Amino acid sequence: MKLIVGLGNPGAEYARTRHNAGFMAVDRLKDRYAPGAMARSKFGGLAVEAVVPPAAGGRGEGAVSEEKCVLLKPMTYMNLSGQSVGEAVRFYKLDPEEDVFVLVDDVSLPCGKVRVRAMGSAGGHNGLADIERVLGSRRYGRCRIGIDAPPAVIPQKDYVLGRFTDEQMSVMDGALDRACDAARVWATRGISAAMNRFNADGPEGASEE
Repeated sequence: MKLIVGLGNPGAEYARTRHNAGFMAVDRLKDRYAPGAMARSKFGGLAVEAVVPPAAGGRGEGAVSEEKCVLLKPMTYMNLSGQSVGEAVRFYKLDPEEDVFVLVDDVSLPCGKVRVRAMGSAGGHNGLADIERVLGSRRYGRCRIGIDAPPAVIPQKDYVLGRFTDEQMSVMDGALDRACDAARVWATRGISAAMNRFNADGPEGASEE
């Protein structure tokens, strides 16, 4: 069992805001791998089980089978995301370093870029900071989805809670697809394969679908 977490805030007022890029990616994963499934209230969030098919192998990557994953959207609001993640990790007896992958917005990346990391600091992101606090470790996989840095005249909090511009949305569609592809590679082939495939300069890998 693997746990794929999308970070965001619940409620219609936050739908399709920049801070909800992780929610948007997990929703897309659900549409791919668990279409029609009903998300259940669990672990302080909305969870659905999905079977992720094996990604095509790259050079030096061995063959693997499909992987059963839980797709989780914490409903605790961003600052308490770790509460939901921690409950799921304890319930399934997961090893965060091997079994947890977080999809998250990042103001330090241009909109439309994705980066996969095996570990790292929260970088000022309150959701990641709370996950680190609860798990007691920075060693868990994450896919950072770029949303652009805020303009100098807009406070960061206001910027991330604002909705994407039309121009940003034009590139976010591809970014969300790549984030989903990265999650699939991570789940079925591991973090190293996902980093190798999606962290190259320029477009981060071809779509798996």
